[in-house]
Amino acid sequence: MALEIIVCIKQVPNPGDFSRISLDPVTRTITREGIPAVVNPVDKNALEEGFRIRERYSGKVAVLTMGPPQARQALEEALAMGADEAFLLCDTAFAEADTLATAYSLACNIRSMGHFDLILCGKETADSGTGQVGPQLAEFLGIPCVTNVREIAFKGEMSLVVKQALERGYMRVRVGLPALITVNKEINQPRLVTAFGIMEAAEKEIREQCCKDVDADPHCIGRIGSPTEVLEPIDLPRRKKGEIITGLPEEAVKRAVERMRELGGPDLMQ
Repeated sequence: MALEIIVCIKQVPNPGDFSRISLDPVTRTITREGIPAVVNPVDKNALEEGFRIRERYSGKVAVLTMGPPQARQALEEALAMGADEAFLLCDTAFAEADTLATAYSLACNIRSMGHFDLILCGKETADSGTGQVGPQLAEFLGIPCVTNVREIAFKGEMSLVVKQALERGYMRVRVGLPALITVNKEINQPRLVTAFGIMEAAEKEIREQCCKDVDADPHCIGRIGSPTEVLEPIDLPRRKKGEIITGLPEEAVKRAVERMRELGGPDLMQ
């Protein structure tokens, strides 16, 4: 079977430079100037899983992102990793979108692409961590969704059995295709970009599309189409303080409880 796979990715500020990020009190948005941009780390796991499925069952992997023109860099890296084609949803009308408006815009683009069997996303982005876009996108497309997946296995041609990570284990879920799966970092180890991959990427086209190209309703995208709004950013100072308690386990636990009480913590002995 040949599968049509779509992987949604996002360009985010480098997590290693998050300490340099500040909040603009006027626009109420993150100031990203001078912060290197990278592909959202767990989105690379989604890409890698798409490549592995393609290698086993054949087919095609398309990569999609929404963002400003510089988001092409993320798509170029995805193509160099092995994606077959790339789509950039780029229009000033998409700016300042919340998760719902973002999911709607991506859904419009995916519908314009035609047939698909499987959509893969990272479970959340490093810059917001909501984990909402994947499930919202599935809802707009009218397909089933399983989140926080650490393993994917095919059962027949159009059915998957996945392991959905839970707090104390996992749940095995069976889902029919087409479907949307959000993956976590446990699912695989993303491949590195090679010189050959970079050369191949140079021959691949990045298709840029605007609001009209994907027939998106102007009232459902960007800031206008976002039901949520940041009212006031609050910059909380980081306070880090650690205390090491040594000794035998029983003595250390007793001392830790006493210390927590001294600091105003909960009464753990009740």
